[in-house]
Amino acid sequence: MIKRKLMMVERIMYVDSKTPVNCVFTAKINGEISEVQFRIALDKIQQKHPLLRASIDHKSAKYPFFVEEKEISPIPLRILERKTEEDWLLESENEWYRIFEDPKKPMVQIVWVKGSAVSEILWVMPHSICDGTTGINLLRELCSLLDDPSAELGSYQTFSSVDDFLPADFNLKKNQRKARLYLIMAKLFFFIQSKSKKRNSGKNYALHRKLDTVISKKIVDKCKVNGISVHSLLCAAFMEAFKEFQGKKAKGKVISPVDVRNFIPEIKQDHIFAFAPTVELSLKKGQNLLENAQQIKKDLVEKMGKTEARELLWMGENMHPVVDRMISLLKSSKGGHDITLSNMGKIDIPSEYKNFKLETIYSPTVAFPWLNSNTLVVTTYNQQMDFTFMSNEDFLPKEDAKKIKDKAIELLTS
Repeated sequence: MIKRKLMMVERIMYVDSKTPVNCVFTAKINGEISEVQFRIALDKIQQKHPLLRASIDHKSAKYPFFVEEKEISPIPLRILERKTEEDWLLESENEWYRIFEDPKKPMVQIVWVKGSAVSEILWVMPHSICDGTTGINLLRELCSLLDDPSAELGSYQTFSSVDDFLPADFNLKKNQRKARLYLIMAKLFFFIQSKSKKRNSGKNYALHRKLDTVISKKIVDKCKVNGISVHSLLCAAFMEAFKEFQGKKAKGKVISPVDVRNFIPEIKQDHIFAFAPTVELSLKKGQNLLENAQQIKKDLVEKMGKTEARELLWMGENMHPVVDRMISLLKSSKGGHDITLSNMGKIDIPSEYKNFKLETIYSPTVAFPWLNSNTLVVTTYNQQMDFTFMSNEDFLPKEDAKKIKDKAIELLTS
């Protein structure tokens, strides 16, 4: 049974009991599916994943904690009529604001935008319990069970604390001293920081663009010819686009989340987990697009090689006293980066099933409550690159975001 305090990184994404931060993962299918099939599939998925049977208790202790509910209700399924090709994006934006506060209901919502032949399935979860890999795996499991309701998923034991991930040679005394020093420094940093009341008051939005297979292949070929990665070219192109439209106001930096499973293999691909270490990548002055992409590729490899994810998780647990100040700073600071850029790469989910076809997967959407809420998510499915660009009208007007997105894609394909 789960009963553990939220990790520091989970607390940041949780924010508080009144602030929703939801990730929405969407798949488009062609074929007939029954509600009975849905129910069977969702019940099996809920039985596999402990966090889908848990709630967050923010009242009983100093810090919020997960508690598994013995009698939790099934995963809710909301069905609505599909009228246009854009309904999924509208519903995605609507689901950003869902608050999962009933302890007897799971922290997940499924929305079925149902058409006569074509439907979209939206999987909605708080970011405090999931990362991108989590959402893609849940879509994979759902498609598999919708196709074969008799399939079994198995189960797993979730971790009880970050101590479960510590290596045998972890020097506890040395790191405790380091943690105390970091906490003192953090408290001093927040003490001298001037408190700002500035907040985003505008409307959150999401822009979407899917490239066809020809253009997507052109980008991949461009990367192969020049010895760069798709991720490094994406970073360079979007930073260049910000610089073109924002001039000196552009920061020339991106923050890129990295799948924690690269560093902690005990966290399996099919396990629900929320933490993603990040690396900061930047443009170099005097370099062109391809030169910057080459440098970014090197920087990413170097920084990933230095990432100590196990220690980061453990060290974070010593920072709980300043989490509220961290959240307050994120809500009021413009930050030192242009955008948070998550490239999830190729999505490994079959497209052909007995009773339906998985036509496409849309990149996830999320609306952060931070002042700098600029977020780009990129996925590739069926050899088509897909982009979702999220922000807030108050921080980055939607029309400006469209220009930046279009310019970046122009740079990617030129």
